Amino acid sequence: MADFEAVHDRLRGIVMKHRGDLAVTTDGPAGVTVEVPGLEGKPRGYVAGTRLGKSYVSYYLMPVYATPGLVESMSPELRKRMQGKSCFNFTKVDEGLLAELDALTARSIPGWRQVAEQVDAGRRS
Repeated sequence: MADFEAVHDRLRGIVMKHRGDLAVTTDGPAGVTVEVPGLEGKPRGYVAGTRLGKSYVSYYLMPVYATPGLVESMSPELRKRMQGKSCFNFTKVDEGLLAELDALTARSIPGWRQVAEQVDAGRRS
């Protein structure tokens, strides 16, 4: 059986490394969630997170959903881990893929807060 806790610890580390001033709204054995402060619980507020499941560990990165260029920049191997438009599933630690996911997260998160705040402001107008 795979050591999902080790996988989750590594994925959680990526989220926390790149969260900057984002709000940590969930952090426990089942997963971690980071959101734009002031937009917690709103559709564009969710930025990234993890979920420890029974069959795999999921890594969610919402900027990938909204920025097609990010998907185009991914290796075929990382794309194979995608389920849906913003979720990556892992069953074991793969150093190469985790390094690529780390770099993808580093490119993704910085501009997401501004996009989320602009979209939220547009919805209130």
